[in-house]
Amino acid sequence: MTGEISTETDVLVVGSGVAGCATALSAAREGAEVLVVTKASRPEQTTSHWAQGGVATTRSDPDAFERDILDASAGTADPEAVEVLVEEARHAVEDVLVETLDVPFDRADVAEEADEADGADASAGGPDFDYGREAAHSESRILHVDASTGKHVLGPFLNYLDDHERVTIWEDTAALDLITREGRVHGAIVDGGRDDATDPEPVFAGATVLATGGIGALYGTSTNPETATGDGIAMAALAGVTVEDMAYVQFHPTAYSGEDPFLVSEAVRGEGAVLRNGEGERFMPDYHEDAELAPRDVVARAVADEREATGEVRLDVSPLDFAEAFPDLAAKCEERGVDWREGIPVEPSEHFLCGGIAVDDRSRTDLDRLFAVGECARTGVHGANRLASTSLLEGLVWGLRAGETAAGFSPERVEAPDLRDSDPDLPAGFAREKFARLRRVMDEYVGLRRTPEGLRRATAVLRRLKGEVDAYTRTRTSRSLYELRNASVVALLVAREATEAEPVGCHALADEAPETDDADPEEVDARATD
Repeated sequence: MTGEISTETDVLVVGSGVAGCATALSAAREGAEVLVVTKASRPEQTTSHWAQGGVATTRSDPDAFERDILDASAGTADPEAVEVLVEEARHAVEDVLVETLDVPFDRADVAEEADEADGADASAGGPDFDYGREAAHSESRILHVDASTGKHVLGPFLNYLDDHERVTIWEDTAALDLITREGRVHGAIVDGGRDDATDPEPVFAGATVLATGGIGALYGTSTNPETATGDGIAMAALAGVTVEDMAYVQFHPTAYSGEDPFLVSEAVRGEGAVLRNGEGERFMPDYHEDAELAPRDVVARAVADEREATGEVRLDVSPLDFAEAFPDLAAKCEERGVDWREGIPVEPSEHFLCGGIAVDDRSRTDLDRLFAVGECARTGVHGANRLASTSLLEGLVWGLRAGETAAGFSPERVEAPDLRDSDPDLPAGFAREKFARLRRVMDEYVGLRRTPEGLRRATAVLRRLKGEVDAYTRTRTSRSLYELRNASVVALLVAREATEAEPVGCHALADEAPETDDADPEEVDARATD
């Protein structure tokens, strides 16, 4: 790596989802110069864009919202963090989404909604919004745009920042490593950005904010984009930053189970859709008193059980006017040749990491001038299981706080790490093949259902895989290789913590291993490589 070209900025934001955008906006409002670097070259490559359900917000009863979050987490969420989220929800949504971005949230009949509010002070612009309801929510409080809320928030957000005089966005740019010295972060080494930069270059920053999203690319089936390789978590962990609650990986219960899968929003069940097994029976009332609106971990495991027992599970949308209420989802079904009138075939799919980089109520990590926001951060709001439609809200609230706090520092140039690139290029397909091996291990042993023995074997395989990748990253520098390094680091963190974490929420631990677990780690490794 050559250090001849470098950039300075007050605040460096790594990632361009809602949390990263909120951070950039807030820091710029404080007068900071902000550089956003993102692997995405278009909004569709960010997890925020894929968000369907909407943005939960406070309506007439903040205490009920807090209770719902805590209950969904099986009592494991941090009450102080939940209080921050709920107290600031109204202001964050009104300020950014309604007043600044003018997001076209769906509207309801004003008279009907006013009757429902019964004179209460409804948030985010008044009672005429069409508030939806999703699993484990005790009332309708979710702002949405059809079932494609994410793209209607993120696109306008990026356009707004593009026009902001204090914000610069570098697309198709990956952060490879943090620049650290004596317990402080001074920026990151990035690959991309400048048109005239042919090698990775240092970006020096007064404060660095990781907003890199989730870890969906570590699993064979995920509702995340393929760019979700856990980059921020890995870079932070390698720099010695504390990560927590990595065992709690949430699986969404209703992803389309055919070719080219897509998420079927929880809002569909909120409007009355029901789950039926391969024998046509509605089964969720047998698993939980809230049936289809039970917490996600409960519904996901029930769907997995019924698929195994009866061959399939379909989401029956006949109780509602599906095409009218969810035209985007109806169009996706039709594009794939799915007759939604016969029910949509669904299965659980990796969806959200509840843990991540440990941060405080201002998004600060335990490494000076390093912040983390969004899905890569562990704020304490979600505990062992996330309440539906709180992720965009969390990213918004903590992003605004992070930007305000991070804006107070000036960049300082220090010696940047030398990323060597002295060996020949790797064989074609190297990273792809290693990723396939990693995903097989994660799917088989660190997925929706886990066993102590399976986790032990997964840890052994992933430790060996990480060692192999580390040997290459010492002398080679490429984006695909560093993404593989990050994925292997994060996969190992998840597997290791799952062996010790409390089996609650979305970390389900069975006592007995599946029949396929009769191999020793070497045989598991060989099978994963096949």
